Amino acid sequence: MLDTNMVSYITRGHSLAARKRMLKAGKDEVICISTITEAEIRYGLAKRPNATALSKLMEAFMASVQILPWGRDEAESYGTLRARLEAIGKPLDNMDMMIAAHAIATDATLVTNDRAFAQAKEIRAIVNWATDI
Repeated sequence: MLDTNMVSYITRGHSLAARKRMLKAGKDEVICISTITEAEIRYGLAKRPNATALSKLMEAFMASVQILPWGRDEAESYGTLRARLEAIGKPLDNMDMMIAAHAIATDATLVTNDRAFAQAKEIRAIVNWATDI
């Protein structure tokens, strides 16, 4: 499951390492994003209605990956995760908390360059494809 920052690195070419890693994904790997990441992408595009090239790029990217829905299991993971992180004084940003909960509920590996996700120890694995950043 790609986090929003990783999508940006891949699509905008900020990390050639991340782009190469995605292109080398094996047949047993499912490249996906959360609907929360889709929402963040769409928000960014809505703020720049004249960025037609970026819009086409992002639409093509989203068409090339699975977009996983956010539902009851994710909501349950979110509630538990948020309560735990707030109790130890280390909450994530709300959207990041929702992405983390989605990765937990789907038992996905989260692909991100954001170290804040390390607080969510319930995530099966966190990897960084953007090793050239």
